[in-house]
Amino acid sequence: MYGKLLLGATSRPAVQSMMTDSALNEKVVARFVAGETAPSAVAAVRRLTSQGLKVTLDYLGEDITDLRQADETVEAYRFLVEALAETRLADGAEISVKLSAVGQSLGPDGPRASTDRAHKLVEHAASLGVDVTFDMEDHTTVDHTLSTVTELRNEFPRVGCVLQSMLLRTEGDARDLAYAGSRVRIVKGAYAEPASVAHKKRAAVDAAYVRCVRSLVDGGAYPMIASHDTRLLDIAAFLFEASGRAQDAGEFQMLYGIRQDEQLKRAQDGHTMRVYVPFGTDWYGYFTRRLAERPANLAFFVRALISR
Repeated sequence: MYGKLLLGATSRPAVQSMMTDSALNEKVVARFVAGETAPSAVAAVRRLTSQGLKVTLDYLGEDITDLRQADETVEAYRFLVEALAETRLADGAEISVKLSAVGQSLGPDGPRASTDRAHKLVEHAASLGVDVTFDMEDHTTVDHTLSTVTELRNEFPRVGCVLQSMLLRTEGDARDLAYAGSRVRIVKGAYAEPASVAHKKRAAVDAAYVRCVRSLVDGGAYPMIASHDTRLLDIAAFLFEASGRAQDAGEFQMLYGIRQDEQLKRAQDGHTMRVYVPFGTDWYGYFTRRLAERPANLAFFVRALISR
């Protein structure tokens, strides 16, 4: 309820105008977003990697409305990948891409065109040693996203994908993807899905999450545990250990600016911890979702406003 109310309020133009004030941008948004440009993102990568953390970078740009924006997204990622290579930060780095951001929903040819753009982007990133994982969006896009990943893996087997444990179909998808070398990020899911396709109770989502991780580990895949729920992280760590592959069986992922102490602790314990680093000018939607997720984030925002 808290999250829905906050998202409703922040969708109002007056609220958006207030929140996108440059002073607020510098003071508050910087906690969750690594700036608006590739150089600012690279600076964040340098700092995180110096602490023993891995990174995945997301160029923020949702709900594009024309092909020009799709091409701009591809170019932004290409420039970022080249910047990582030039600064010797490409090794172990990853970019996270939404197919909607490269034209998936733009007309009847959108799905095919987005797959073609994705291929060019993966080809370029792979040539410079950067991995690519394709984010999952609402349930209507799952089939196309998975088919794109399958097609790209024929040439680039390290291409990663995302599964959302809230969707009823996901346990079957996890079993299909449970093979050696298959990089799969597991998230709970954040879309407002109907009960016909999704679990509605938190306990059911969590139980499905664990079953998906178990399927992937047992099949020899490489699950990427994307959660701030330490209970799920501990269960995954146990499954990694029980597999006999221990710390090479998978990795943990958390969002930039959230639970940094836990991120460092996991890394210091010898686990691979990857930080999801968003950047770009279209940060408002991402930022408001972070506020809606936890009351503590909103409290941070309010304190910053008061102290201005």
